[in-house]
Amino acid sequence: MQQNRSDQRASSVDWRQNHLGRLLGQAMRRFDERVFYLMAHDVRVPLALSNLASRGQVTAAHIHLTRHLAIEGSTLTVLALSAGMSKQAMGDLVDQCEAWDLVARKADPRDARAKLISFTSTGLLWLRAFESAVAQVEAEFKLEVGEQVATVIALGLEVYAGPARQEMR
Repeated sequence: MQQNRSDQRASSVDWRQNHLGRLLGQAMRRFDERVFYLMAHDVRVPLALSNLASRGQVTAAHIHLTRHLAIEGSTLTVLALSAGMSKQAMGDLVDQCEAWDLVARKADPRDARAKLISFTSTGLLWLRAFESAVAQVEAEFKLEVGEQVATVIALGLEVYAGPARQEMR
């Protein structure tokens, strides 16, 4: 009887440490850390931004902005919604990225009350470095787990995270 209770306690700890959500979170952190590292060492990224990235000043939130800001620009409301952040949090992030010369606010030609947030020329260099880093990390992932496994994982994650899941909320 004592052995059975000890096995139950061990298994109750195992599931908390080895479930899909935790593994996805760990994989995402590893992926993003590698992307940050590559961006910090990309010659196209201005030195000031490279230094910020290498000192850990660039966070997942900055990458969120990089992922979600439309090339033609976005309003703060659309950007926050797309990134799944509050308008206030996104506004703070845009302020910081504006200070780093990654983005600029301009009048929105479609709405005089709104500002359009767009990449600056420095921000476009940052975006290209991000694109290259993501491609390299994806290639490294495929080498580590194999092409077929990487394809199955990508397809599964597309289905799991796809639009149908958003509607179920």
